Amino acid sequence: MRKDSRFSHMLGGALCAALISAPGALAAGAPSAPSTYAGLAGTAVQSGPAPLAAAALASERPRGVRRIPQLRSAPAPTLASAQLAPSALASPSAPLLQNFNGVSSRDSAATNFGAEFEPPDQGLCVGNGFVVEMVNSAYTVYDTSGKAIAGPFNVNGPFEEGLTEFTSDPRCHYDAATHTWFATILAINREETESFIDVAVNTSGDPTKAWTNYKINATDTGGKTGPHHHGCPCLGDQPTLGIDAHNLYVTTNEFALTSEVFNGAQVYTFAKKDLVGLKPAVHFVHFDKLTIGGGVAASVQPALTSGATKAEYFLSALDPTETGDERVGVWALSGGQLVAKGEVPTLSSVVLPSEAYSENPPAEQRGTSTPINPGDDRMQQTQFINGSVWGELGSAINIGGDSAQRASAAWFQVEPVLRKGVLAGAAMQRQGYVAMPGNYVLYPALVVTPNGTAAMVMTLTGAKRFPSAAYATLAPGAAAFGPIAVAAPGSTNYDPNAERWGDYSWAVMDPGGASVWMSTEYIPPKASQTPDGRRNWGTRVLDVSTGG
Repeated sequence: MRKDSRFSHMLGGALCAALISAPGALAAGAPSAPSTYAGLAGTAVQSGPAPLAAAALASERPRGVRRIPQLRSAPAPTLASAQLAPSALASPSAPLLQNFNGVSSRDSAATNFGAEFEPPDQGLCVGNGFVVEMVNSAYTVYDTSGKAIAGPFNVNGPFEEGLTEFTSDPRCHYDAATHTWFATILAINREETESFIDVAVNTSGDPTKAWTNYKINATDTGGKTGPHHHGCPCLGDQPTLGIDAHNLYVTTNEFALTSEVFNGAQVYTFAKKDLVGLKPAVHFVHFDKLTIGGGVAASVQPALTSGATKAEYFLSALDPTETGDERVGVWALSGGQLVAKGEVPTLSSVVLPSEAYSENPPAEQRGTSTPINPGDDRMQQTQFINGSVWGELGSAINIGGDSAQRASAAWFQVEPVLRKGVLAGAAMQRQGYVAMPGNYVLYPALVVTPNGTAAMVMTLTGAKRFPSAAYATLAPGAAAFGPIAVAAPGSTNYDPNAERWGDYSWAVMDPGGASVWMSTEYIPPKASQTPDGRRNWGTRVLDVSTGG
């Protein structure tokens, strides 16, 4: 989301579990436990792709509340340049099956009555022969050859929000097991007194058909709108998306709407059975007041779960002082099948020692002295597959022989240990960095396929390089990712007046399991930029072969 100076963010510390506010129903239904809150209002309405209305946008409202990091000086891990070169233990980059321009700043402006937003906040989902890309603030439906078959449309359409209403941070996912598309987004009312998490569901298998939308009030002022939290009315910033056999998981970072209060991570668990059944009332559980390592939890990323598992897993970074850390938070939610029954699952967490990471330095780009803001070191996308939880984040790094500190991607493969439904520990199976001397790696996202191949997408930029779309792969059993490959070079430097890059890239396994679809921000050809030149970002969609 775009930065709004009214809001700031403190990252929380590290260690154990959570306090639960118990289940309710989005539309109606009495809570089933003594500590629940009653009457969370919601709606289930039908919507399809939204045509452009003949209306003028009242104002260009900022789409963002996530803080811009202060980029303090912090210790950074040091990596020998030899560790970045291909070796017998490193895997070469896999071939691209598809490589095409995705939704761009031009599409966003065209579908938002001329309003220009940044950053794009990547949402990508693939299945049933369709590729759907949702960003701030437009979406397009492609076929798997990259041909646009519907759109671009205003991203508010599937969520039944007015075309000029404030929304941000779209995500989407295709669930092959139920032949269903899911999408989420943050919404704030015009008066900025209430916020919502919108969950859109499409069970037709065709994302161009009608969606059913559910709304949960995330204002957290008590009464019928949920728990009463400090400093609220509040909003759930940067809602994430995870899924397993039982539930859809959405996590947020909660900020006050009118002050700088930060209430930490929130975890919402929605019964997938109810959503797929398009029931008027959907059971859910809200976990709040989460702590880990003696501090407030933040950016707890739920996994896209592949295959059978005894729990839904999450990862979070731990850097409470913004000076670097060597720990990650591992979380497990067990008993997920209880949510559909109106009961409460168990959420637990442990802290795992890890490689060092710290906030990225400003990233250079060719053709201007204005750097790109690289974001902070929060955990990015998470996946559970073959018994492991995978995650990645952006980290500063010192590369041997390089004269400057660079931005890199730190990645982790974690094996959780679950006993009687509670995390008893976790083991770091593999970890490492993806970096390139003289360049900066921004906003990584990775996914692993069933044969054990991992693919990571990122923006690559440097003093001699325009912001470009790039990727790297990790072969099964390899100790390190192979060399970074540029899929699409940037056409020029990023708008010096823009506030920041990001906020995240995205990657998803093709339902067939033999490739990974990925998308990230880069600077596209001029034809994809806004005509006035004020915003020049675009996205690139890649399909990377992983064997299988």
